[in-house]
Amino acid sequence: MGLLGILVGLSLVISLRFVAGAFLLLAPIAALVAAAFGAQPLLANWTQIFMVSAASFLAQFFPIFLLGAVFGKLMDAGANASVLPALSVASLVGFGAVIAALPAFVAVRDWVLAIEGGPLVFLAVATNVLAALTGSASGGLTIALDALGQTYAEIAAQTGIDPALMHRVAVIGSGTLDILPHNGAVVSLLSICGMTHHDSYFDIFMVGIVPSVVVLAVVIMLGGGVGSF
Repeated sequence: MGLLGILVGLSLVISLRFVAGAFLLLAPIAALVAAAFGAQPLLANWTQIFMVSAASFLAQFFPIFLLGAVFGKLMDAGANASVLPALSVASLVGFGAVIAALPAFVAVRDWVLAIEGGPLVFLAVATNVLAALTGSASGGLTIALDALGQTYAEIAAQTGIDPALMHRVAVIGSGTLDILPHNGAVVSLLSICGMTHHDSYFDIFMVGIVPSVVVLAVVIMLGGGVGSF
């Protein structure tokens, strides 16, 4: 049920955003739905995980949105242009934190880490899937490296793979499938530009995800053949 909750929560965040409503409302609802499916305490997930993560994000990145609001005012776009995106993105950071804290997420992580195909492919798939689930490149990369950073280092030493190459693959891998509709940067971009997912996401997908996947594949092939570069 916990895994089903993660899938339901992600489905709500992704699908409902195309229909109506802001992530400011959808993300906490989806996070609590995922927690409920996993039989986790809703109040604790709301106060200790979702709100703490969202508040931490605002404390760390609000100056960036503040400067964006000032710039918007100077360009006659209105100072409120960056207020809702800031809250929406913070709401999504909270959603990702709740998902990553669910016990069922451990099973997802372990499944990803059991994928075969060589160290570089294994690493790329792990960071891709984790970034996709959390809707965050930094989130997926952090989870992957926190869980298996030492393992990756040992694999690099045993197989003779340059750690710099593994780092490069991990970073590129985390920046591919993170650009799904529930990604905070996507939400912020569309909100500031006054666009919708329905009108613009296909273009974002073609520009952001497709080239990144191609580059990742090329880096893995070249890295596996000639080493770090």
